[in-house]
Amino acid sequence: MNAVHFSQLRKPLRKLTFYIRNFCAYAVPNAIMRSRARRVLQSLSAEERQIAEYRANYMCRLPEGASLPDTAIRVGDYHYPWRAKHKFVTYFFDLYSVVRCFEPSLRFAHLFGDVNRDQPFATFVKSRPVVADGGTSNCVVLKLNQVRHFSFLSDSKSFRQKQGRIVFRNIVSRSQPQRTTFLELFINNPIADAGMVNANSDTQRTEWLRPFMSIEEQLDFKFIACIEGNDVATNLKWVMSSNSVAVMPRPRFETWFMEGTLVPDYHYIEVAADYHDLEQKLQYYIQHPEEAEAIIYHAHEYIKQFGNRRLELASQLLTARRYFSQTGQLCDL
Repeated sequence: MNAVHFSQLRKPLRKLTFYIRNFCAYAVPNAIMRSRARRVLQSLSAEERQIAEYRANYMCRLPEGASLPDTAIRVGDYHYPWRAKHKFVTYFFDLYSVVRCFEPSLRFAHLFGDVNRDQPFATFVKSRPVVADGGTSNCVVLKLNQVRHFSFLSDSKSFRQKQGRIVFRNIVSRSQPQRTTFLELFINNPIADAGMVNANSDTQRTEWLRPFMSIEEQLDFKFIACIEGNDVATNLKWVMSSNSVAVMPRPRFETWFMEGTLVPDYHYIEVAADYHDLEQKLQYYIQHPEEAEAIIYHAHEYIKQFGNRRLELASQLLTARRYFSQTGQLCDL
């Protein structure tokens, strides 16, 4: 089986594994899961506890007096929607795996899908607008839809072995101006292999259509464009785990990956929102490969914090505990 075919099979295999694991876990009594959660939190070292609390404080930035809507659901009433259309199955299981570890009487609100604006009530979400230092948000981020968004890889090709161009392959629509602007500027530029892959795009720009390109094929390029769509750039996580460099404007949205904490020209190559400096920046890093390799090293170091499954769970548990506390349902943080 060649690399392209394997790449196309990888996603459905990951989802199948996800479904099997989570439907099996669904049958486990919640009391057992609450006991397991307590053990996980008690097992943290002082350093791990500090990391988990930092993550929880970052993800839960509720304003003082944050409230819940009348439609908020009790933990004990949150069940798999067997008769509903299962558009957000992965979201459900990711959220359920966290909230089930708390008392059944606690209430919460959630919003699935691409969230790109603040909410009027305290709400668990996958994504939100980046919150500035000292700022607040009613959007409390958990690691939702992680089977799609948290995919890392091992790249066998070094930066210097790759071709000195930038690649972009993604779905593009008129509601995504950062992507349409990128294609308008670089669709025929020799420094880029750029194109959209959705033939039914409402842009009606059929000249932008290009063939699908697997992750393995994209890894042949020194630079990979990570351009936000409805919210974050989904490919940013796997790009930062590769030996290519992520290129993008400063993030406007963030997920559990904490895109708002990424440092420009340290974790990724930052370009202007109108891309006027993109060619200049790419040429600079082509001529200074050691600086590009330093960015790759820092990106790999950043990725490592998401590799400890126990710490990931602990960080989510503390985030949810903070949510329940700041909505007046628990007495302690």
